[in-house]
Amino acid sequence: EGRVRLRHSENSCQGAECDPSTSNRFIRPNQVNDDHMNIEEIREYCLSLPMAQEDMRFGEDYLLFSVLGKIFACIGLRRPDYFALKCDPGYAIELRDLHPEIEPAWHWNKRYWNQLSLRGNLRDELITSLIRHSYSEVVRKMTRKAKTEYPQILTVGQ
Repeated sequence: EGRVRLRHSENSCQGAECDPSTSNRFIRPNQVNDDHMNIEEIREYCLSLPMAQEDMRFGEDYLLFSVLGKIFACIGLRRPDYFALKCDPGYAIELRDLHPEIEPAWHWNKRYWNQLSLRGNLRDELITSLIRHSYSEVVRKMTRKAKTEYPQILTVGQ
């Protein structure tokens, strides 16, 4: 009751080193607003992006989403009502000023990373837009060779 189960699916790791036994665990969100996206929906959305993978390279308490090995999102499984996304520095400040649910990310470079709370009133459209923005920020800084070799990573709009 009141728990979200993260399930390991055959496609979720997509070639990344991922231990299915650590992906099957229960998490108790603290009063997450059920009318908005939850961590399972965020996970599914992140994995729907081209070449996105998940792993737990920081330990079993952190679910990371990356493209070509570069992290674009992180869910702390001990606090699943928050997650971190990469962001353009100017846009990060603007978002923090506009939305009390968005603040500098704890344990991340606060200039480039925002922490979003799922307890507030962020609309799903904004959350998915910020996930795409994060993904695009990571892809933007990749080498020309990576972009040429994997053109599908360039198809995600903000």
